[in-house]
Amino acid sequence: MSADLPSYDELPDGASWHVWPGNEVYGTLNLLTDERARAAASLVQTGQTFALNWDMELPDPPLFGRGAFEHEIVAGTTHRDDVLHHWNTQSSSQWDGLRHVFHPVRGNYGGVADEEHGMHFWAQRGIVGRGVLVDIGRWREANGKPLRMDYADAIELDELDACLDAQGVALEPGDVMLLRTGWIEFYESLSHDERVALADDLATPGIRPGRATAAWLWNKHIAALAADNPAVELMPFSPELSQEERRAGWADVENRGELFGHINFLPLLGIPLGEMFNLGALAAACAADGRYACMFTSAPLNLRHGVASPPNALAIR
Repeated sequence: MSADLPSYDELPDGASWHVWPGNEVYGTLNLLTDERARAAASLVQTGQTFALNWDMELPDPPLFGRGAFEHEIVAGTTHRDDVLHHWNTQSSSQWDGLRHVFHPVRGNYGGVADEEHGMHFWAQRGIVGRGVLVDIGRWREANGKPLRMDYADAIELDELDACLDAQGVALEPGDVMLLRTGWIEFYESLSHDERVALADDLATPGIRPGRATAAWLWNKHIAALAADNPAVELMPFSPELSQEERRAGWADVENRGELFGHINFLPLLGIPLGEMFNLGALAAACAADGRYACMFTSAPLNLRHGVASPPNALAIR
């Protein structure tokens, strides 16, 4: 716990809107100070660099009903250009920006008007800090309960704590938490037909939605959370509930975050969410030498008022 930040229980209605007055467009990225960037640079020992963006054309077909883009090469007399048609910034590795999900009653994070948020704020500032890999996929497998990649297998908070303990690393204020389940490796092992079937009926492991998870993340005072699965949280949302219970929970707009964690994480707490980060090679290197902290950098698209962006992320060890 950082002494100058409130605990989750001290946040009015579970929202951190008052914590960074005038700088709400950054959310918890406000924790990425110059001092933390310098400290992250000191973690570089070998210079080994891992690019965390996945292939832009994966998953194929795209998930959540998003369309595939067309890559056109435009040739001139002495040059060529790339043109992407119908490209969705959330079709592959991505940051969910603070415009992506709004609270059904309160709106966007910090009470900032939707059109006044945007990915360009993050891009112009840059994202640099200490990254901490939480290899829950490897930890679950080592403990005899491997994650089911085609099922809404919930990652519990005590498992995250136990995984961090086993890795010998603790989350510190301002860290970028990198959560590896192993989902990307699973996806890449599938045939085309299996990928089509998965897109039609998506089920993946992930963290649980709800206030307990929101409190855990906030009280760690991380700057951002990125995972290798499609939604950070498990899919489908709250699978233990019946359709009738899910409908009733969704109708309770003030408590909808109990079903859909994005509502707690983005518009209430301002925690950027990364999805489908390619963490497999980084995880193998961390497991090989036992160092799970690294320097993390990300340069989102400088897209004015953008909702989301590929992370253009690197982990440097």
